[in-house]
Amino acid sequence: MNYIKPKKLQKGDTVAIVSPSWGGPSIFPHIYENGLKILEKWGLKIKEYPTARMSAVFLRENPQIRAKDINDAFADSDVKAIFASIGGDDSVRILPYLDKDIIYRNPKIFFGLSDATTIHTFCNQLGLVTFYGPSMMAGFSQMDSLGQNFEQHVKEMLFNPKSNHEYAPYEKYCDGYPDWNDKNNTGKINELKKSDGWRWLQGSGTAQGILFGGCMEVLEMMKATDFWPPREFWNGKILLLETSEAKPSLHQVDHVLRNYGMQGVFDKINGFIFARARDYSDDEKIKLEEKLVSVVAKEFGRPDLPIIANVDFGHTDPQLVFPLGVKAEIDCNNKKIKLIESWLR
Repeated sequence: MNYIKPKKLQKGDTVAIVSPSWGGPSIFPHIYENGLKILEKWGLKIKEYPTARMSAVFLRENPQIRAKDINDAFADSDVKAIFASIGGDDSVRILPYLDKDIIYRNPKIFFGLSDATTIHTFCNQLGLVTFYGPSMMAGFSQMDSLGQNFEQHVKEMLFNPKSNHEYAPYEKYCDGYPDWNDKNNTGKINELKKSDGWRWLQGSGTAQGILFGGCMEVLEMMKATDFWPPREFWNGKILLLETSEAKPSLHQVDHVLRNYGMQGVFDKINGFIFARARDYSDDEKIKLEEKLVSVVAKEFGRPDLPIIANVDFGHTDPQLVFPLGVKAEIDCNNKKIKLIESWLR
C-alpha cells in the first residue's frame, strides 16, 4: 500500500478540534483551554467543532454526532489538521458512521492517542498517514511543564518534515497529572522520574517496516468487528502497542499478545515496539518485558523479531510522536529507531 501523506502545517493554518470519545472539555475546560494555548502560540487558527465542548453525557449517547464532526472536519477545505481533545473508552462506536470517501478524498493530519486508536486504524486501512501523539488535554496542556525538547519534537513533526528522523529517549518522564478538579493543577504534571531508557529485548541487525499501532486495550475492542485489519494488512509492519491508565494486568497483556500470535501477526511484522507502561512498578516492567519475549520468541517462534520496550509514547509523558503509515527502521546493533522517509509533504 502506498500511504498518502498529509500536507505540513504552516503558520496561519486552521486546525480543527473534535471530541471523538469522552467530552472531557465540558468537565475540565481549564485543562482543555490550556492545551489550545500551545496551538495559538504556534500561530495556528483554531476551529472548534460542535463536539469539542459538548456535554460528556450527550456525547456518550450520540456516537453519530461525534462521527459527523470528524467527517465534517475532513471535508472542510479550510482545515489542515484535526486534533482530538482527549481519549476515552467508546470511540469504537463511531466507526460505522465515518465516511470512507470523504476521509480518503481529503487527507490531512489527524493527531491523537489512546481511544483515538480506532480512528487511526480506520484511516490507516484507507491508506492515510496519521499521527499517534498527545491530545489537547493530555500532553499539549502540560507542554510547558514537560521541557523544551518535547515541544520542539511535536512542533517538528507537524511543521518541519525531513527525509528522515532519529528518535531519542527523554531523560525523565511522569505517570499522569495531579487532580484536574483543582484548577491550580492546570498545566501541571506528576513527579518527574529518571528514565531507564529503552529496553532492547531481542533482535540483531536492522529491520524496516511501516509503523502501525496504538493503545492495546482500544485495539481489543476492535477485534472481530468489520473494522479490524485483514491478515494481509500486517505484512511488513512495525507494531506499536501501549497500555492505558487503566493499567492492564500482566495476565491481560499475556492474553492479548497470544491473540496476536494466533492471528499470525508475529509471523508477518518486522518489528515490535512496546511503550513505557503507565503506573507499572520497576518489577512489573521487568516481568512485562519477560512476557513479551516469552510469548513472541518461545510460544510463536520469533526469537529473531526485534522487540524494544519502555519507549516514550502513549500514556506517559513526554511523548514521542509516531506517524502511522510511514516507513521506519530499527537498528538493533546501534540501538536506534528512526523514520527513513518524510512523514508529511
